Amino acid sequence: MPSFSNRRRVRYSPQQMFDVVADIERYPEFLPLCESLAVTDRDTSGRETRLVARMAVGYKGLRETFTTRVTLKPDLPAILVEYLDGPFHHLENRWRFLAAPDGSEIDFYIDYEFRSGMLALLMGSVFDQAFHRFSEAFEERARHVYGVASPSTETA
Repeated sequence: MPSFSNRRRVRYSPQQMFDVVADIERYPEFLPLCESLAVTDRDTSGRETRLVARMAVGYKGLRETFTTRVTLKPDLPAILVEYLDGPFHHLENRWRFLAAPDGSEIDFYIDYEFRSGMLALLMGSVFDQAFHRFSEAFEERARHVYGVASPSTETA
């Protein structure tokens, strides 16, 4: 089963990075492979928000759509993504945003398996390359939203 994890230090606060990653409706604007994303359900209970999102990803002639449940936990801050429907056997994605000197550390983890061996052969290496670029894409998005970070950057 393919998995990928990455820890990246950035000069934005944990709350700023949480807010950028939690703004899932904006993903088609900047995230590799993401062609469209629609939130089909939203439920807030206490401080947590649960979303059901349908994302279309594509590369060249291939296009797949899948549905996930996204749990936003701003108090931690953390985000959990759980697979509901689509071309995967399973998919789990976790984000944690940890305080670090002069900013934060983004801890990203994803574990997935395609249902089809053929689709795994066709899309597997493309997904791996995209995951390597995700952290950079979110940092660039933070730069677009908050401007160039400085050592004293706090929640905007």
